[in-house]
Amino acid sequence: MSKCDNCASKGSCSTVGDSCSKLFPKFGNIKSIIGIISGKGGVGKSTVTGLTALELVKQGFSVGVLDADITGPSMPRFFGIQDKRAQILPGENKDEIRFEPVRSNSGIKVISLNLLTQEEEQPVIWRGPVINGVLNQMFSDTIWGELDYLLIDMPPGTGDIALTVMQSFPLTSLIIVSTPQDMVSMIVKKVVIMAQKLNVPISGVVENMSYVKCGSCEEKIRLFSKKTAEEQAQYLGLPLIAELPMDLDLTESMENGEVERYIFNTFNYKNIIGKIV
Repeated sequence: MSKCDNCASKGSCSTVGDSCSKLFPKFGNIKSIIGIISGKGGVGKSTVTGLTALELVKQGFSVGVLDADITGPSMPRFFGIQDKRAQILPGENKDEIRFEPVRSNSGIKVISLNLLTQEEEQPVIWRGPVINGVLNQMFSDTIWGELDYLLIDMPPGTGDIALTVMQSFPLTSLIIVSTPQDMVSMIVKKVVIMAQKLNVPISGVVENMSYVKCGSCEEKIRLFSKKTAEEQAQYLGLPLIAELPMDLDLTESMENGEVERYIFNTFNYKNIIGKIV
């Protein structure tokens, strides 16, 4: 069997078979791998990653999440599994190990450095090469099993991790996350140009914190910019996947570890997923 047969990048890659230098999971088969990234922190990448994962589960897909933000992991908190720990299992050889991911209440397989440390507040004080090595191991040595989608929550910017994921992982596409400010859009465009230079497909942009909806008249009140989400997406040169409002109920559900119940019972994210899958 060729490496290409089960590759998420099949059909969009210039290499073939054994000449491929991409990194592949050792313990599973993943149909699509989507990276979620932004040029700037604090724009809601992890939130968009989690919402996308949950909507995919609602549609019946099997989903995993790789928290690639090694120095600032937040996916365990999003899913309310921060008190659990991933298991480290022996591999076939004495020098090998495997990671058993933690499952969220809805069955999403999550691996994060915060699930591998004794305490979630424990900082990671590592240089770039060590961080890249750990990320590669978390991707390749986790027992993913059969997944329809693996979502990668990437750190912001165009640094080592972004370069590693874009060059070494068999990505199907990227989702770009931004907020409605010109300064943010300018920084986000750096990531867009980086992905284009590396020939990584981009599904489009999600504008987060786009507006507040009036409780009386349903009007969209834009707090950060008079420009529409469509205008910001046009500046980035990308399709607009969706604009997300500021939602205090969603925030409270994440803080209380009840985001999955909130998403399954209340929140509708289907308009975004329909443009990705």
